[in-house]
Formats: sequence, structure tokens, C-alpha cells
Amino acid sequence: MADGAPGSLQTSQTLPDGRAIPPLTGDERLMLEGWLDFHRGTLLLKCSGLDDAQVRRASVEPSVLTLLGLVQHLAEVERNWFQRVVAGLDVPPVFEDPTGYALDPARGLDEAVGIWRREVERGRELCAGRSLEDTGRMVDGPVAGAEVSLRWVYIHLIEEYARHNGHADLLRERIDGVTGA
Repeated sequence: MADGAPGSLQTSQTLPDGRAIPPLTGDERLMLEGWLDFHRGTLLLKCSGLDDAQVRRASVEPSVLTLLGLVQHLAEVERNWFQRVVAGLDVPPVFEDPTGYALDPARGLDEAVGIWRREVERGRELCAGRSLEDTGRMVDGPVAGAEVSLRWVYIHLIEEYARHNGHADLLRERIDGVTGA
């Protein structure tokens, strides 16, 4: 079915919402990167069509979680895992709050998404020449110094995005009732 016949799914096809369909076959690297990109696209989809006031709206008290905060947090996640852990670079946090969740009244969604996109692109650049078996070291947390493979980092980021996209589903539904992938 990968021959382009009607009904076949190829890696270059997209869903009606514009997200690339993750590869259904192929090598491990292609699949890991495809699924990570799918989840990145899902985050953007959850924010699409909303204004700055809407992406600042928290779900329910006492939570202060917002879609804007999730975008910023995932920019921090991208920087931490690809630049600090995989590449071993000594880079500061992207935002004032190293978790990314705190909102700056002057920063809107367009700016935060632009920053997030730059972090994603930098991570791609740093990983392009590396093997899935290449390792880096965790820089903080309960297992600081532990060695992890690039494969592990990809899997962790897929899990991280999937979990936060679940949060984004609930936030979006609370904002304007939109549901779905």
C-alpha cells in the first residue's frame, strides 16, 4: 500500500488538520522522529485559532496551567534534553522561570511559538549527525549524571508531549469546547 494507490498511507501524507501522519513503516529513527513531530504538531493544533487571552486561560482552580504555559514549558523541555543533555551544552533556561510555565504579560502566543520553533530546530540540528546509541548525561533532577541514549531522549520526549497534549485537550475544551486529536 505504500505505492501511492488510493487509500495508501505514505510518510509524506497529512491528516485533514495539517499534521504529518507518522510513518507506519521504516527504520526506528524515522519512526521516533515522525512520532515526535506528530506530537509537536498536535500541540500547535491545540493552540490554533486562539487569541492571547484565550491561551492564558487556566483550566480550573487551583491549577494555573495554560496553553501558553505548555508551549513555553515544551520549549524548555526541547532545550534541556537536546542541548543540555544530548549535546552537553551549558545553556541557560529559555524563560525567566526554568519550568516555562510562568507567563510574562508582554509575551503572547506568536512570540512563544517562535521561541519554541527555534528550540525544536536547534534540537534537530544537534541530533542530525548522532546515532540513537549516542549518549548524554542528565544535568539535574534525582538522577543527575545518569547516562541516557538519544533513543531514550526521543522516547521520553514523545511521552512528555503526549502527556501534555492530554492537558492541552482539556484546556482547549474548557476555552471554547473544541475537542479531538
